Amino acid sequence: MIQTFARVRPTDAEIREHRPGDELVAPADVVMDRAFSVAAAPDVVWPWLEQLGKRRAGWYFPRSVERWLPRSRRGLHRIDPAHLGLEVGSVIPDYGGRDETFEVAQIEPGRLLVYRSQRGRVSVSWAIELRAEGAGTRILFRLRLAPVKHVWLARTVGEFFDLATIAGLAAGLKQRLAETGGREGRPE
Repeated sequence: MIQTFARVRPTDAEIREHRPGDELVAPADVVMDRAFSVAAAPDVVWPWLEQLGKRRAGWYFPRSVERWLPRSRRGLHRIDPAHLGLEVGSVIPDYGGRDETFEVAQIEPGRLLVYRSQRGRVSVSWAIELRAEGAGTRILFRLRLAPVKHVWLARTVGEFFDLATIAGLAAGLKQRLAETGGREGRPE
């Protein structure tokens, strides 16, 4: 389990650098960074990330985890064109609660997707950035929150939850890319 979590650890340089969307929640009380690499080009990876979300393609977990979930809660194992075509202002449901949503704040297809949300008085930004890395892709995630009343709680329970979900996403996405051999990077 610890090895799985270590696989989504960003480098110190990645943590220090500015990321698009940082200005949406500045200053942030809590910042969570994750990163991992996949053996597929950014244009192949992009649609898998664009279609993520509640009542969309779901959240990707490996089959070994999904077998314990009801079929209706499992992430798609294919690209669905109905979930593509996000643009600035698009709103998607989020798992943070029945009525919680994310709004697309910035998008550069194939490279960058920045969401924003308001959770009560807490502002949230979530950036997903893709970088070419040889023949593969480095995927960087940054979640920013402010104001946070119980910073220690966000930095313990919140960090663990974020780490576990991104580790699951990394494993599930890698599995889907391997299953499709990269053919599904572009919708049919």
